[in-house]
Order: sequence, then structure tokens, then C-alpha cells
Amino acid sequence: MKLSHSFVKTLRDAPKDETAKSASYLIRAGFLHKEMAGVYDFLPLGLKTLKNIENIIREELNNIGCEEVQMSALQNPEPWQKSGRWSDQEVDIWFKTKLSAGGELGLAPTHEEPITTLMKTYIKSYKDLPIYAYQFQTKFRNELRAKSGIMRTREFLMKDLYSFCPDEESHTEFYHKVEDAYKRIYERVGLGDCTYQTFASGGIFSKYSHEFQTVLPVGEDTIYFNEDKSIVLNEEVVVPEVLDEFNIKKEDLQTENAAEVGNIFTLKYKYSEPLDLGYTDKDGNKNTVFMGCYGIGVSRVMGVIAEKYADDKGLVWPEEVAPYKFHLVTIGEAAAKLGEELEAAHQDTVLYDDRDLRPGEKFADAELMGLPSRVVISDKTLAEEKAEITDRKTGAQKLLTLDELRDILSKYEKDS
Repeated sequence: MKLSHSFVKTLRDAPKDETAKSASYLIRAGFLHKEMAGVYDFLPLGLKTLKNIENIIREELNNIGCEEVQMSALQNPEPWQKSGRWSDQEVDIWFKTKLSAGGELGLAPTHEEPITTLMKTYIKSYKDLPIYAYQFQTKFRNELRAKSGIMRTREFLMKDLYSFCPDEESHTEFYHKVEDAYKRIYERVGLGDCTYQTFASGGIFSKYSHEFQTVLPVGEDTIYFNEDKSIVLNEEVVVPEVLDEFNIKKEDLQTENAAEVGNIFTLKYKYSEPLDLGYTDKDGNKNTVFMGCYGIGVSRVMGVIAEKYADDKGLVWPEEVAPYKFHLVTIGEAAAKLGEELEAAHQDTVLYDDRDLRPGEKFADAELMGLPSRVVISDKTLAEEKAEITDRKTGAQKLLTLDELRDILSKYEKDS
């Protein structure tokens, strides 16, 4: 991609009402545009980053046997009324709208009810189970206070996965597969060494659910953990009976602020019973389907990554989620000609700043955008058949021969 071909420009300042460091940088670097509080547009670089995170999640879920669907965001009230969750008194974050012909629809905050209703068409017998269906879907939640940029918004991209099993044993087996898949996802997006699976409240569904929490100074949650972090608890479950169960004392636990980046729940029959989702077993007996749900806020994860790694110069993207791997800057006419050739040959991995700006402005934008590596080719280095490459995270610099540079670009192009 050539920066001169993009309508997006870097900005000196972010909106004055934007307090989150990550959101400020994402807006200034041209990844996001803020429509209003809690509502953002994803611009070309931001969308490419979001899709990279989405594709990592998709690969890991497909590897454990999940199938992708795409459901409607518009919601029929009927299944929600059957589950008891249509009322604004029960769920206070609904966005609802009136139909011109009469009646009311909702904009989905989640999809347990509609997917359970959908599965009544396809689940009849034990032979139809298990089913693991997921989607990437825009959700709408009428949050009282949207804050922290894309880490808490009123409209966001979510991956929601639902499992339909014949019994608790088969559900538990799949639940553990999802736990492992989530750990691989967070490792790949660059959050593996700072994200912990925590015990959280299971509500009325089960004794515990699990959340995945990334340690973050500005995180809204508090996690408690023992010395070796083999036990990590959400603040809501740090009560005497739970501490007794884990044989730990509150005064022996340490605390950190954290941001939730995923959750997994055992639903049991919470939705399958009121919505009458059942199956016939081998003996002809009618049974209720055992359910689970598993969420990751994709846009939220992007915000957490941006917040976690940004420094005083701008964003710092981990390699697998960065929109491009290399930020190419050329200085001089001969170098610019080579830049054109390299960009044309490696369009998936090279962002080429071919704008008519001073080198210092280009370097500042490269640091603001935060791609993993900055490559600088000047007429001077070109005369020596070399290029300078700088690691955005560490600042380490080295000279490569042009052949070495081409080999590296080709390797990443092949892997992308």
C-alpha cells in the first residue's frame, strides 16, 4: 500500500474528549475515526488490523471443529420474551426500535436466544450432536458510560461461539478445548504472557465461569492471584467460601488491574429449556440439549493490544496483528524508484510512505503507526547496496544488504 493513495492522514491531535491513550493514538495514526461517544469507524489500517485478529481467532476455532455462521443483528422479541430477557428491567442495555408497520425489534447485545431458536430446525436426534457454531457479529449495548476508546463501546465486533452437546460430559470435553484455543489466540495476538484465565462468577448457570483478563494499568477489573499465579480470581469471587475452597487467604494474594478480553460460560439448560431445544436419544427418550457460550470482543482485544504496548511515540503492534509488517521510507530519487518496486512486489506486507514530506515527518508517522519494522533506503545506502531496518518495539537498528532485505520481504509475503 502507498500512503499517497490513501485518503487517511495522520492527525496532530485526537478529539478533546478522548482520554484513553490507545484511542488517542489509534485516531491520530489514522486507524479509527470517532463518530460519537462509544461509536467508532475502522479506517483501512484499523480494519486490516481488526481482520488480522479475527483471522487468528477463526483459525483456532476451526481447528477444534467449530463452524462459522452469520446471524442477523435485528432481533425478534419472541425468543427473548420466552427466556425472560426482553424486558428492560432484566437487561438494561437494549437498543430497541419500532417497525413502521407496528411492533418492536431489538439490536442484538448477544445471540443465545436466536441461535438456540435456530438450532431447533437442525437438532432432532443424538446423531445431530454436538454442534459448535460461532460468528463475528456487530453487537449493540446501550452502555450508560462508554469509555476507554474501543475497549468499552456501544457498538463493537464480537466473536460469539455456542456449543450444543448431548450431556455435561461432552460439554466439559469441548469446554477444555476452547480454554486451550483461547490461550493460543492470546499468545498469537501478543497478549500471551500477560493474560490469565480467571475464576469468575457463574451466576445462576454454574458455580464458576472463566474470564481471560489481560493485566493493564487502566483496566476496569481487579484480579487477585497467588505467588505463582496458579490461582487467579476475579474480585467478585474473592469471598470467604471461595478462599476456603482454594485454601488461600486474602492477605496472601496480590492484585493487579486488568481488562477482560474473553469469557467462557457453562449455560447448562438456561436457554434450551425455555426455548424447548431437545433431542431424542438412542432409546427414543427426549432430552434437553446442554449448552455453553464463549465470547471474545474482537475490537476490544485490538484496543487492549494498542493500550498495552503503546509508548510515548505511538502504537507498537505485535507482528501477527499489524496491518503491515514493514513501514518503508525512501530518501532520494533513486531510492524512491526502488521503493516503488518493493511495494509492488510485496503489497501485503509493505506500507510505503511515498508522500512528498520531509524524512523527519515520515519517521514520526512511522513511530505513531507502530508497524513492527521500519525500513529506510536513501540514495546514500543505495550506493552501498544496503538498507537500514529498525525494530519498532526495541529500537534496535541494523544494516541489511538489498538481497537480504528482499529475502526477508519475500519470506513474510509468503507467510502472510
